[in-house]
Amino acid sequence: MGPGPSNAHPRALAAMSLPLLGHMHPPFLKIMDEVQEHLRYLFQTDSKYVLATSGSGHSAMEACVANLVEPGDKVIVCNNGIWGSRVCDMAARFGGDVVNMEKAHGQVYSFEEIKTAIETHKPAMFFCAQGESSTGAKQDLTGIGEVCRENGTLFLVDTVCSLGGIPFFVDDWKVDAVYSGGQKVISAPPGPSPLMFGERAMEKLHGRATEVATYNADLKMIGDYWGWYDKRFYHHTALVSNMYAFREALNITCEEGLDNLWARHRAAHEQLWDGLNSMGLESFIDDDASRLETVNTIKVPEGVDVNALIANAMDKYGIEISGGLGPTVGKIWRVGIMGYNCTPKNIEAVLTAFRDGLQQQGKL
Repeated sequence: MGPGPSNAHPRALAAMSLPLLGHMHPPFLKIMDEVQEHLRYLFQTDSKYVLATSGSGHSAMEACVANLVEPGDKVIVCNNGIWGSRVCDMAARFGGDVVNMEKAHGQVYSFEEIKTAIETHKPAMFFCAQGESSTGAKQDLTGIGEVCRENGTLFLVDTVCSLGGIPFFVDDWKVDAVYSGGQKVISAPPGPSPLMFGERAMEKLHGRATEVATYNADLKMIGDYWGWYDKRFYHHTALVSNMYAFREALNITCEEGLDNLWARHRAAHEQLWDGLNSMGLESFIDDDASRLETVNTIKVPEGVDVNALIANAMDKYGIEISGGLGPTVGKIWRVGIMGYNCTPKNIEAVLTAFRDGLQQQGKL
């Protein structure tokens, strides 16, 4: 019950035991096609240009940055946690001129702050994370896509811990590129990671003055493997068994439907906070509207040993609760409620572990 990976659905794990297919074998290519259809639904897009990178969320993050950033391109990064910090790092490595919009961890950006930055710098790309799993902050994306298009800017979004758990609409919100992770709400084992490019992102990719600086993440070639150009080109050996699991997890996720998924995660979030608040615990995120439903961050009260509570939850209850990440280490606990793990029974188990851990330390 940490920020990920979540427990994989048993059906997804069972799918990994099926016999291997060749990575260019027609039945496997059909599985890839089915994965693409599911991802279009999850992203809420009609874009042809969806795929799953062969690697966890960082591989999809780097593929987006490497393919959309050329040397000298100005890139604005909303940096209010570790993922914004890593995009700053990646963009700089690929020659980008990074404008680091750094905020204190746990805070989010107002629309006016974002609009002013884009209009001032007119960057080639603007980045933000919808869900910042290191802090539990949820960024409102309303209107950003329109501002980006008015200023000739590509809009890139990180949805690694949010896709499927909270509303997200690629086409309606005018998102140009997005990446996610399969091991969170989708409840697949770590491996394939969703990625989408819109038409404007594809224009940038094919209009580059320089070659993409990485072979492994070159989406012109990887996209060819996934049928973006109506043929199939061998680029690498895909994660065959992981793709079986990913397709099965997507089958389960999409069968439930986005409205039901969003409602289930919201209800679990509210159940968790009703219980935590009754113990006197507080959210690390001050504004209720900016609390991420899928990764919940809890302030560690004065005098409480954060690691002792985590160890007790694991040793006594078999429940993983995580601490902070980066600057939030020692300051917060992180509780993930995503996909297969998002059930009332699991939330109650987490609350029991918190109650016991606090009682052992004389804080309840």
